[in-house]
Amino acid sequence: MTSDRVAPSNRVLTGEIVIVLFLSLGQSAVYAVVSLIAKLTAGKPLSSQSAVLNASRSPRPYLDLTYQLLEIGFSLIPVALVLYLLMRDQIPVRRTLGLTADRPGFDLGWGTLLAAGIGIPGLGLVYVAKLLGLNATIVPAALQSVWWAVPVLVLSAVQNAVLEEVIVVGYLMTRLKAMSVQVVWVVAASAVLRGSYHLYQGFGAFIGNAVMGVVFALFFLRFKRVMPLIVAHSILDIAAFVGYTLLPASWLTWI
Repeated sequence: MTSDRVAPSNRVLTGEIVIVLFLSLGQSAVYAVVSLIAKLTAGKPLSSQSAVLNASRSPRPYLDLTYQLLEIGFSLIPVALVLYLLMRDQIPVRRTLGLTADRPGFDLGWGTLLAAGIGIPGLGLVYVAKLLGLNATIVPAALQSVWWAVPVLVLSAVQNAVLEEVIVVGYLMTRLKAMSVQVVWVVAASAVLRGSYHLYQGFGAFIGNAVMGVVFALFFLRFKRVMPLIVAHSILDIAAFVGYTLLPASWLTWI
C-alpha cells in the first residue's frame, strides 16, 4: 500500500525548525549570548569570571539528585519531538540518522578517534583562550561530594551528547538538505549553532565548538551516522565532568 502523504513545503519546514530550536538548543544559544554580554559588561575581565556547568540545585542531597535527574530527563524531550516529526513524515529515522546499535565496532572506534582528535587540541585551545582573556574560567562540575555525583555527571554527559548530536547534526542537517540548502550552508548552520550555545563560556568556546561542529557535520555527511558522534561527545564530556570532579585541584588551575 503506497502513501499519498505530501512532503512538507520549505515554509512548513522552516517554521518547524525555528520552533524546535527555540524549544531546545536555539533557546540555549539566546541565553548564552545574554550571559556573554552580562560577563563582558560586568566591569571585570572575562578570564576572571567563571562559567559553571552541572551546578548543584539544592543543599539537600536527595532533593538535588531529584532536580538533576529531572533536568536530564526533560532535556531529552526535544529529541523525542524531532524523531517523532521525522517519523511523521515517513523518514526512516534509524537509517537516515544512523541511530542504531548494530555497528558497535564502527561507532566505538570512530567515536574514540573523534574524541581524541577534538579533545586533545581542544585542551590547548582552552588554555590559549584563557591566556588571551577570550574565555571565562570553565567549571565543568560543581556538585556536592555525594555518592551519586559521578553517575549523574556521566548521565549528564550522555544526555548532552544525545541532545546535541541528534538535533544539531541528525535532525537539522536532514531537514536543511530536504529544503535543498547547499551543503556548505548546511554544515555552516550546524557548526554555528553548536558554537553559539557555548558562548556563555567565551569566544574561545564558540570557536572550538564551531570547529567541532564542522568536523561532526562532515562526518555525518560522509557516513550518515550520529552514533559515533554521540560516542565521541559522551567521551569528551565524561572526561571533562568526571575528571574535574576526581582530579586534584592543583591539576586544574590552568582551566
